[in-house]
Amino acid sequence: MHSIIIKCTLTIHRGCYANRPIEQLSDRMLAIQALQLLFFWEIAYLLDRMNNSSDNLICRHTFNAQQLVDSHPAKIRNANKKIVHRIACPPNSIHQGEIVFSRWRSIELAEISPSLTDRTEIQEQKSYFKYPRSQHRDRLVEWYLNFAHSDLFCAYGERVFAQDEMQVAEHPVLASLREALLDAKIDPFTVERGEPTPILIRGIERRCEIATNIDSEQGRPLGLYGNNFAKAPAAAIELATTPIDPPTITNIIAMEAPSGGYNFYEYDIIEFILTTAVTGFTAAKIESQLEIASPIVSIHTGFWGCGAYGGNRILMALLQLLAARLAQIDKLVFHTTDDAGAKALATARSIIDRELVIAEASIPQILDKIYAKAFKWGIGDGN
Repeated sequence: MHSIIIKCTLTIHRGCYANRPIEQLSDRMLAIQALQLLFFWEIAYLLDRMNNSSDNLICRHTFNAQQLVDSHPAKIRNANKKIVHRIACPPNSIHQGEIVFSRWRSIELAEISPSLTDRTEIQEQKSYFKYPRSQHRDRLVEWYLNFAHSDLFCAYGERVFAQDEMQVAEHPVLASLREALLDAKIDPFTVERGEPTPILIRGIERRCEIATNIDSEQGRPLGLYGNNFAKAPAAAIELATTPIDPPTITNIIAMEAPSGGYNFYEYDIIEFILTTAVTGFTAAKIESQLEIASPIVSIHTGFWGCGAYGGNRILMALLQLLAARLAQIDKLVFHTTDDAGAKALATARSIIDRELVIAEASIPQILDKIYAKAFKWGIGDGN
């Protein structure tokens, strides 16, 4: 990598100022040279970082969507999920495009040079994921978090209906993908031997939208999220499910948060969460670069690990904001859903801006500061 930088420097000097005495160089020329040098240093840094991160790739596989669905049909046992699948994939449905699956081993935080002054644009949305139609406008590549289990999509056909299962129901090819991975003996694990191994999937058709909000007139007085989905009458499921034609395309980052904690967060758990998020977000940047040139990477997330897993909302938001900066993500869209969520996000942002970015610090120093704040576990919501 140093050789690249040296060659770039010599080209600038000889090409722009050959045979020119130094005293004849104007301030403007010196400024241009400085900017060019800075540009090449930045390119070299990004190439080096990308090459090192690519070493963390465990595997990448591409599947034809139609062949995937035909050869590995979804295995759905829950009656209400069968209704959703029938609406999303009526007989003779055409499934377009290719599905790209990749799995990544964890990035060593010690190998990252913190650059917390590099701002990731943070956008708050008081809503759940909406998945608007996107055509890579202005080089934008969007990703959505999947609040995964360690065994990817393992409950897609069962009665449970949390964020993970809802995402699969609306993107039914993911069910076929799981069956194909198992058949090919490709590990579908987002955590293995205690280490995070996030999975990224791009090019997924979203074929339906499921309304989970409370609506008594539509037969869902308690909503459809979580345990209420399996209890709802079939008519309510029919009314809540709207086909999307033509389907939109979604990219997802599947990663599991820790669960079952009690009292205060331990240092190694905080480190695990940050490692998971940095790995998943960095992988999204690399996969986006395979999709289009010079992408603007946007990641949609929320209170990952704060439902059934009982995570602390402020801490989980804080660590994702931090990971987005460390991975140099262009934009993080945080879905807070309500006023309480907005308050938790605001607190997390304040901690980063006022306490973690004032001075240049190493990753261990940053983790020490977060650990010293003594964040406490919450209580799972039962879904």
